[in-house]
Amino acid sequence: MAVMIGHQNVEKAFLEAWQGGRLHHAWLLAGPQGMGKGLFAERVARFLVTHGRGGDGQAMSLDDPGDGAAARLVDAGNHPEILRLARQPKDKAKELARNITIEQVRQMIRRLHLSLSLGEWRVIIVDAVDDLETDGANALLKTLEEPPAKTLFLLVSHSPGRLLPTIRSRCRTLRFQPVERDAMTPWLHELRPMLEVAEVRAIVAASGGVPGKALALIDSDVALMEKKLLAIATSGDPENRLREALAREVGGTSNRARLELVIDIVPGLLARLARERPVAEIAPILAQWDRVQRTVRDAIRGSYDGAMVGFEIGNCLAELAPRTGQMAR
Repeated sequence: MAVMIGHQNVEKAFLEAWQGGRLHHAWLLAGPQGMGKGLFAERVARFLVTHGRGGDGQAMSLDDPGDGAAARLVDAGNHPEILRLARQPKDKAKELARNITIEQVRQMIRRLHLSLSLGEWRVIIVDAVDDLETDGANALLKTLEEPPAKTLFLLVSHSPGRLLPTIRSRCRTLRFQPVERDAMTPWLHELRPMLEVAEVRAIVAASGGVPGKALALIDSDVALMEKKLLAIATSGDPENRLREALAREVGGTSNRARLELVIDIVPGLLARLARERPVAEIAPILAQWDRVQRTVRDAIRGSYDGAMVGFEIGNCLAELAPRTGQMAR
């Protein structure tokens, strides 16, 4: 199983409830996407089906091995008492459906009427509960209001504020906060030892403490993108070639992650320019940062044209080219 970083507080809260024999029947795992909520849900499910009722105070970690036979079934993806609800691929397509359907929820509810075939717990993971159709959310709510015995619900939510208040009220909430830089940096070093120290620091800064985002940034090649943006800022891109190339790279829905990478890199890049340039040039850098922020805000409110946003960010950086012909280092 993948290693989870941070969030010791949520693990402690769950284990204390289990050890005290007062395990709530539904848990809302809330926080930004990429925080590891789905991984935490899988760890909890594995723990419960390999440990039983709880209250014995023996296991001190969700990674405690527990019953070996049950663990092997979990590892093989065949444990009969772990049920998962997630968006499914469309017919004859790799693209996922827009929602978790009402029929998926109904199938899950039918399973709940059957007796346990193995162990003392049945675990339902909904990842993400935000994806439920309206009818599906209402059907789930009815089940949460009258939960079957020995059944635990783990509801992953990236936007808990958008859920039905009645669903939130039936759950105990565990909030996943951004991971501290002091924890993220050595984790990335260990995970990707081939990365240079400067690259790791840039990734950690751009990730905002979200582990999943940090991994996505690695795959997007942060150093190369930062070099392209710096080239615009130092040369001014007089023939628009660099800006046009940037717009092509970040345009379209398939390149949304790359656009988000650019938006994440720009603050650090501008801070670097502010440190390297004379004091008199700091004000123009701050002005362009404000312009970048307005561009991103307006794009989110509107159609979110990635190519337009990328080109406009390039325009902001081009304005920072040294007027004397002396390049920034």
